[in-house]
Amino acid sequence: MNHLITTFIEGIIAFAATNIDDIIILLLFFSQIDANFRRRHILIGQYLGFSVIIIASLPGFFGGLVIQRELIGLLGLLPIAIGIKQLLHQESENMEVQTVTTDFKQSLHPNPIFSFILSVLHPQTYKVAAVTLANGGDNISIYIPLFAGHNLASLGVILCVFFLMVGLWCYIAYLLTRQPNIANVLSRYGKAVVPFVLIGLGLFIMYERGTFNLLPWVKF
Repeated sequence: MNHLITTFIEGIIAFAATNIDDIIILLLFFSQIDANFRRRHILIGQYLGFSVIIIASLPGFFGGLVIQRELIGLLGLLPIAIGIKQLLHQESENMEVQTVTTDFKQSLHPNPIFSFILSVLHPQTYKVAAVTLANGGDNISIYIPLFAGHNLASLGVILCVFFLMVGLWCYIAYLLTRQPNIANVLSRYGKAVVPFVLIGLGLFIMYERGTFNLLPWVKF
């Protein structure tokens, strides 16, 4: 029992230490909520992206395939691509808000199960999942040895803690966006800044993981 309690605390510390920066990304996402981008897209996308990270880390539990750090950095291309796309289509998106609102209302299904499925299949959900995966890609190198040191029971405890913390992280970010001062700043500058933040995030991910060293003419 003491071992599981220790594992529980270890899971909280490991998640918090590896996902502090994710709060900033979630703040930006929640600041963009509108008729076409809902809270459910952020929550489901966050869980999808984080689930991929966990699946990629599980080889550590089974005796471990170690993914090369530089290759993990290639995930930085995802937020860069999303940021460039948002930057190029920002004006057209603003012009189509009215149409998108109508289409979204028509796409809502009275059955909650079908509504959930539609949310999972929504492109905005995959955008969030892609950014979550890219931003947390380096967590794989931390989670692999973390998982490798545990048995099946303690691994289950850590995974339960991780998935509970994902929801808590989303809730904290949402509450922060409800604060008047933070909400005013994000509503005024959020959408204009997000593409640059995503591009910067992608470049930082690639730089921090040493991905640029894969290029023969670039040495850091």
